Amino acid sequence: MSKILYLHGFGSCGEGNKSRALGAYFGSINLLSPDLPYAPQEAIETISRLISEEKPSLLVGSSLGGFYATFLAEKFKIPAVLINPSCKPWETLAPYVGWQERFCDGEMFEFKPLYLQQLEKLFVLPQRSRYLVLLQSEDEVLDYRVAKEQYNTFKVIVEYGGNHRFENIHEYLSMIESFMKSEENK
Repeated sequence: MSKILYLHGFGSCGEGNKSRALGAYFGSINLLSPDLPYAPQEAIETISRLISEEKPSLLVGSSLGGFYATFLAEKFKIPAVLINPSCKPWETLAPYVGWQERFCDGEMFEFKPLYLQQLEKLFVLPQRSRYLVLLQSEDEVLDYRVAKEQYNTFKVIVEYGGNHRFENIHEYLSMIESFMKSEENK
């Protein structure tokens, strides 16, 4: 049975709009959508263990989850769908060092300066895996052109308009399904 591992973004949780949309669309496919630890090194260790145990056939990562998905796709050679991925989170998350509130449930967490160093050490260029990159030009958090350039040798879709939350993900679910099926047949 095919499995999809969804990796949420900074300050979010596994149960959110994108994971619900994926679960509703793929129904019979096992969707794994864990709440990730705040410390990047712990998040990577947690996800790596999950990949080793569950053997997902596709990673889907949004924002910071897209950064993690790239690292893990390269490490485990798993295809990945990236939604408005963060490319340099050690830079874009620097203003968020300190106490933060999760968007999904209001839980407070501390984002430590050490986490920026951990993120920078996780940076890898996408080379060995396969990617479908979904970007929206009106992303108010990340400059879509950075990801467009970083992933330019892969399939990159830019929707003009939108926002960082990629609220119309349901319009792209059949494309994600086609990408997943094409990768499973390789």
